[in-house]
Parts: sequence; C-alpha cells; structure tokens
Amino acid sequence: MNKTKLTVFAVALAFMSAAGNQTMAQEKPVTFGVKAGASLSSFAGDLKDTKSALRYRVGLTTDIALSNNLFILTGLDFQTKGVKYASKSGSDVKYNPIYVQLPVSFAYKFDVGHTTKLLVNAGAYAAYGIAGKIKNDPNKDKESIFSKNGFKRLDYGLLGGVGVEFGKFAVNAGYEYGLPNINHATGPKISNRNPYLTVGYKF
Repeated sequence: MNKTKLTVFAVALAFMSAAGNQTMAQEKPVTFGVKAGASLSSFAGDLKDTKSALRYRVGLTTDIALSNNLFILTGLDFQTKGVKYASKSGSDVKYNPIYVQLPVSFAYKFDVGHTTKLLVNAGAYAAYGIAGKIKNDPNKDKESIFSKNGFKRLDYGLLGGVGVEFGKFAVNAGYEYGLPNINHATGPKISNRNPYLTVGYKF
C-alpha cells in the first residue's frame, strides 16, 4: 500500500514538474521578426555647419521574454548614418557610413488590449563600419569613409525608445546616442546621433 501511494505521488510530482516546465516555456518564448525604417542622422562634436540627413535601416529582431511583461530585445541591423557638411571652401561634403549593428535592451510591455501592447526600452548598441563613402561636390570626388583619413570602424553607445505592438505588427521610435569619437585623432571629434522610426513584423 505504501509503495502504491509512493508510486502515485512520484507520478503526480513528475506530471506537475513537466506541466510547470511547459508553463515556464510558454511564459518565456523567443520571438523573431524583421523591421525596416529610417533615421534622421546627425553628428555631435567639433564639426560645425553640418545638416542632418535622412538615412535608412533594415534588420532582424529577437524578443526574449523574461516574464509576461519583461523582455530582452536584440537582433541585427544594417543601417546607414552620416550627414551633409558645407565646408568653408564652399563645397558640399556628404558622409555616408554603413554599419552592421547589434542592439541589446531591456523592455517592459504594458498590456492595453487583447492584442495591443505599449513598450518602453533602454539599453546599448555596438556597431561596426563595413562600407561607405565620403562624397565631395562639385568635383564628385569619392573616397572610402573608413580609412586612415576618415572614420574609425567601431561605434557604440546608448539607446532608448517607445513602441506599440498590434498583434504581429510593431511600430517603434527611439534614439541612439553614440559615445566614442569616431573620427581619427587628427580630425575634429565626431559622435553619432540617430533618432529613428521603424515598422516591424514578428513571426
């Protein structure tokens, strides 16, 4: 009799453990998606007379749930940055760096409807320059932006934003605040600044 009770108890315990693990798995899903959007890129620092420029971004997203409302947001972005600059000589210079970027942030999602959520997020990013040109008008001269006379490839900084999720669709607005001087030591100090807006879809 005791053995029977022990067996039933063990089976019940195993069942509850399995059910608990399944519930935890359901509460902590990993969701993948895609996004695309634009930013109004600008520079901060010593380079004056610059104008913000509309730049574009596309990326892959990953939402990792830590609880029903707390998430880690990450993924991989491909984006252009840079500005337009009116030099003292009268020529216009366009800076067009292209980066691959890894953002990581914590987000809290507020349930405001059956399929609608509001979110706020804050974190950091690391980016690496992979291509891009410096264009000098009116001569149409071009040179690689990541050279000994141009920009450093590594960029990193802080980010934050807000968003709305409608089922599988998401709209996010945020700001990226570059921390390092991305220009080489012989030139003026320059840091990236990027307010952005993206639209995404989660699978």
